Amino acid sequence: MEPGQALTSMSFENFLRQTDAVGIFVFGLLIVMSIASWFFIFLKGARVIRIRSKASHVVSSFWNTEPDKAIAWLEQQPDWEPFSKIALDGEFAMNHYDQLSADRTAGTLHRAEFLDRALRAAADREMERLETGLTVLASVGSTAPFVGLFGTVWGIFHALIRIGATGDTSLDQVAGPVGESLIMTALGLGVAVPAVLGYNLLVRNNRVIIAAFHAFAEDLLAYLTTGARVPSSMDHHRAHRLQEKAA
Repeated sequence: MEPGQALTSMSFENFLRQTDAVGIFVFGLLIVMSIASWFFIFLKGARVIRIRSKASHVVSSFWNTEPDKAIAWLEQQPDWEPFSKIALDGEFAMNHYDQLSADRTAGTLHRAEFLDRALRAAADREMERLETGLTVLASVGSTAPFVGLFGTVWGIFHALIRIGATGDTSLDQVAGPVGESLIMTALGLGVAVPAVLGYNLLVRNNRVIIAAFHAFAEDLLAYLTTGARVPSSMDHHRAHRLQEKAA
């Protein structure tokens, strides 16, 4: 075979055609990992964008709504909106505590402590929903390069066996199979890099949202225990920034 012919036949399709079940499995596994990582990147990314774009409106509208209409307004929010769910859980916990107190079954647990536990549980639940899928991205980002490397090693192993069986060790016969096998390493890196970048971006945005969860829960606790409506932490920070700019 001429050198030009060997180079022409060198392709990933040719590698898959000549590999065995293990090589096909590794290739399929990388494809599945890539699909899973992109699925969670788009799914969680879209949810983060929706939450961050609506968070300020939901929180400020809650504090500006009349108390007797606030609950009905919160119940109208979509299922994916977390701040309204935290507020509804706080309202439910307060009503539940009042009922237990009326029945004299609340025990020695203070109202503020009871509400604090309920709000923390609600914030933790929304935080868990927010972080669902990040483990998949972290796992893909850390294992995909090694899966691709295994596919390369396996492909080179079979290529060397075929070369040894034919006894032809010329460069054109070695370069083709080895070069095709190296594509698996490149594929593994191509799967891992988006997963790592997506994971880091989502974690950074989640930290901002989670901090807003806890700030909103603290404001709710103060309101439910004192009865005085307080401005949200977002509004407080915004007003503070405006004062700094004015100064």
